Amino acid sequence: MTVAEAETYWTALKGLPRPTLTALFGDRSRLDTYAETLELPGGAIRFDWSKTHLSSEVVALLGAVAAAMDVEGRRAALFDGEKINNTEGRAAEHTAERGIGKDSSVEEAEQLHARMRMLVDAIHEGALGEVRSLIHIGIGGSALGPALAIDALTRDEAKVAVHVVSNIDGCALEAAMKACDPATTLIAVASKTFTTTETMTNAMSALEWLRDNGVSDPYGRVVALTAAPEKAVEWGVDETRVLPFSETVGGRYSLWSSIGFPIAMALGWQGFAEFLDGAAAIDRHFLDTDLADNIVVRAAFADLYYAQVRKCQTRAVFAYDERLKLLPDYLQQLEMESNGKSVLADGSALTRPSAPVTWGGVGTDAQHAVFQLLHQGTHLIPVDFLAVKVPGHDLDPAHHHILLSNCFAQGAALMAGKASDDGARAYPGDRPSATILCDELNPATLGALIAFHEHRTFVSAAMLGINPFDQFGVELGKAIAKQIDTGGGEGFDPSTEALLKLAGIGS
Repeated sequence: MTVAEAETYWTALKGLPRPTLTALFGDRSRLDTYAETLELPGGAIRFDWSKTHLSSEVVALLGAVAAAMDVEGRRAALFDGEKINNTEGRAAEHTAERGIGKDSSVEEAEQLHARMRMLVDAIHEGALGEVRSLIHIGIGGSALGPALAIDALTRDEAKVAVHVVSNIDGCALEAAMKACDPATTLIAVASKTFTTTETMTNAMSALEWLRDNGVSDPYGRVVALTAAPEKAVEWGVDETRVLPFSETVGGRYSLWSSIGFPIAMALGWQGFAEFLDGAAAIDRHFLDTDLADNIVVRAAFADLYYAQVRKCQTRAVFAYDERLKLLPDYLQQLEMESNGKSVLADGSALTRPSAPVTWGGVGTDAQHAVFQLLHQGTHLIPVDFLAVKVPGHDLDPAHHHILLSNCFAQGAALMAGKASDDGARAYPGDRPSATILCDELNPATLGALIAFHEHRTFVSAAMLGINPFDQFGVELGKAIAKQIDTGGGEGFDPSTEALLKLAGIGS
């Protein structure tokens, strides 16, 4: 990769004319160029990036950046299982969990999936007695992915009721325990290292709850999901209920592995398999489609244009479907933990903006809370809208009609604006948005949406020259917290010392 060469194209991008969105739509072929429908296993998904400021000139220069940074080579390295996570010396093989990647890694993933399927099917068939509930304990990627999938896909019915607990605040675990009968509840402990403080503390409390409520063998009700199976066995879980996954699968990319156990428990194995199939369809599109026609690359190009050229510091995501309400939270971790970096992959300084802040919410709630700033504020904020054609309820169709009308109206209003002699009632317009419209929401569709965003994040990282697969930024605070917890927290700033003393945990 040649960062210096790419810099010349970034500079050229800043010098391009900036026609308005309305002017760009003077090109009658624009919709065909920047909006595309993919036929996927779960149904069609429309990816419409026409209401962004992408143009042939912008795309050409971003394509030159991509060539200078060898995005095609990085893409090949990702799927070939090369050690592209250079700071940790390992590959990033989440796509192998979906059946696409290095042959040996795909084979290993299939074997581990078969092991997981045997346990899931056995539990559903009563091998561990009656199981009505599962408390899934994890944090970060070990919790956000399962929580999103389960909330999105099991509102009508679940084979097992899953309660995802991530927060060390005991209120979270207590609420889950109150909703479950200990006699018919399993505990899933999800930790890549099986040493995560928050997860293991919650797990011990869950075991105590089982024991205190008459379960004679609490460890017999635990399933471990980990890349360190020996630690799970040492902790007390029988090896038949340890579901390993590969070290090359990172936390925020891990829901395709045994971390997806609670998804399979809730949906059944067929549903989990469809989830993987939807993601694999996006893998194939991303891998096999030229950059110029690649929907993943197009989205990343827009993200980079706004962050690098227009200096947009945030990107907003609004799901106009209650079932996708956790998607913005999921994308926050995916994008900000992956690309919130200040150095290049070689350790030298990153001299331009990295990832924007990802935030968002649910329409139409958000319209009455934050859209004032989007329409009339001084910040330019690119917006993604996500919607589903088929509603997730059986109520009067008017509900869904109003919902979708609002979604599409917001994108139109952001673009068009409205002039007024009264400044308080004037809308400047020319504010960008993209829309993803799914035919329906099902396991395959959700898998496709998540994989699309994974690869979108990867392309942005490759074009900036950073490693999106490490996350050392989360370690320092955890180390200091552990230092405090073990009584070694001395020499802090006066504010921290005072807070520790007031909370009763200081020296």
